[in-house]
Amino acid sequence: MTVLVTGGAGYIGGHMVLALVDAGEKVVVIDNLSTGYAWAVPEGVELIVGDFGDADLVGQTLATHGVDAIAHFAAKIVVPESLADPLGYYLNNTSNARTLIECAVKAKVKHFIFSSTAAVYGETGSQPVTETTPLNPISPYGRSKLMTEWMLEDAARAYDFRYVALRYFNVAGADPQGRLGQTSKLATHLIKIGAQTALGRRPSMSIYGQDYPTRDGTCERDYIQVTDLAEAHLDALRYLRNGGASTVCNCGYGHGATVKEVIDVVKKVSGVDFEVEIAPRRPGDPAVIVARAERAREVLGWTPKRDNLEEIVAQALDWERRLHNKGL
Repeated sequence: MTVLVTGGAGYIGGHMVLALVDAGEKVVVIDNLSTGYAWAVPEGVELIVGDFGDADLVGQTLATHGVDAIAHFAAKIVVPESLADPLGYYLNNTSNARTLIECAVKAKVKHFIFSSTAAVYGETGSQPVTETTPLNPISPYGRSKLMTEWMLEDAARAYDFRYVALRYFNVAGADPQGRLGQTSKLATHLIKIGAQTALGRRPSMSIYGQDYPTRDGTCERDYIQVTDLAEAHLDALRYLRNGGASTVCNCGYGHGATVKEVIDVVKKVSGVDFEVEIAPRRPGDPAVIVARAERAREVLGWTPKRDNLEEIVAQALDWERRLHNKGL
């Protein structure tokens, strides 16, 4: 049995590949390397450079490698970019995902794990959010992911096919062994930007809005460590292979930190008091998104172990230093 990981040369998908290899699974990766890196794929794992929306390529890969499960991470993920290029997001995140799902059904691949997002909730008006919270995405990014969830739900009703969609919150940190971290030079993730600023790779960083209805006026998010998240995907795979029914689960720690609080932790851990500027709000940013994730714990058996913001920041800082040594 082999697991196909789309986007496996990227940040979260790459950590899933590491977790699968550590667990003794056979893995094959499809990635077009638009944001990922070939060197991020571990030795012994085949990397197929191509698009997950290429039906011929995907079909051949599923057949050649005897794939029994797909973990789908490849996607465009930047909310402001999705507002400027909605059709690009619907093409990549929704239309191409439909092709991938169809390939799975045709090849009789029965297990599918989908990298979804808390952006499907939008402005909920209540926190923390559960899997039954009304869905009201406020960006094309969130809508494109929700559409894929709907396609999976309908496919599971019609075919011999089951899935787990994991809606995760703000992913951060790096592999505790230092093998991988967040690498994209165009990353918009707060902790990565803070780490880059602390290490002098940016002259300053910005807070986008300080008039939100939160304890200090800045957006509040639930930060989940990336290896904990990869292990949730492993648990989802075991769950499906053991006959589990299709389901949707939040992945988060159930508490949040504001932008200002995160920046304070980055300054504390790095020992650098860097410059922070106040900028206008960004469109598409909810004030608060915090998870209730009991379903992942109860149904999948997920047990997160790395809920420590200072350690998450320290991992991000260490990874940025490693990237500097790589010349990236």
